[in-house]
Amino acid sequence: MAQLALGLASLGRPAYINLGREGALPAVRDIESMRAQCHRVLDTAYELGIRWVDAARSYGLSEDFLSSWLPGHDDVTISSKWGYAYTADWRPDAEVHEVKEHSLARFTQQWQETQALLPRVDLYQVHSLTADSPLFSDRALQDAMVAIGVSLGFSTSGPRQSDAIRKALGLGIFSSVQSTWNVLETSAGEALAEAHDAGLRVIIKEGVANGRLVVDPPQAVAAQAKALGVGPDAVALAAIARQPWVDVVLSGAASPEQLMSNVDALRIEVDLPDLAEPAEQYWKTRAGLSWN
Repeated sequence: MAQLALGLASLGRPAYINLGREGALPAVRDIESMRAQCHRVLDTAYELGIRWVDAARSYGLSEDFLSSWLPGHDDVTISSKWGYAYTADWRPDAEVHEVKEHSLARFTQQWQETQALLPRVDLYQVHSLTADSPLFSDRALQDAMVAIGVSLGFSTSGPRQSDAIRKALGLGIFSSVQSTWNVLETSAGEALAEAHDAGLRVIIKEGVANGRLVVDPPQAVAAQAKALGVGPDAVALAAIARQPWVDVVLSGAASPEQLMSNVDALRIEVDLPDLAEPAEQYWKTRAGLSWN
């Protein structure tokens, strides 16, 4: 079965598109309060046996928060991402929170920033790679990525994740793929199985659909959660962890309590009907979620 990892998208900045996290975070989301919250969740993750943490340059101060927690935790796998720049300046009401650019200049800058904060990186990923990314035709960028001597990966988003996954496989430089897959959005499943068969590690993000499966779960998810005595989040994540082509499932927990509920996924078995929405509909709904 897949292992659980902790993603820091909700913990490295004061706002994110993640429903149901408002009460989980400090009442005042200043930098030091969020650092302390991030450390509490990291401590809980370590106590629960989680040994993988996933950050990104665009997750606010996630790399900074992780770096200040890492001493004494040398057995933790560290992954991060480049490509998006965080632009909100710690303002939850910012009009634009992050800006994407897949260029050699952005990679060079962000790799230097990541190195300055983290003592080591086990996996460095292209953030939200799409089939039309300039990365695919930029040989200098590809060479620069390979030259850092770190395992490379990519993440995907949007209704055409499968196109990006299959195109990226053709480059032959990646050892890992991180994609959105959950019981509402299953469109990338076949491509992810192909990536797994090709030897790539498959990491799943947004397993609870940015909180939708927690605050308003489908009846089938809610019924199984009640029958099993767990939260709907655990049912949603268990449905992912049992997929034979999944290696790592990211928890986006914003509090120790949310993380402990997520971990219940590893001890249950679920049997759900097909709940998938059309991909275009799913991503349109996601685009309409507010940063909070």
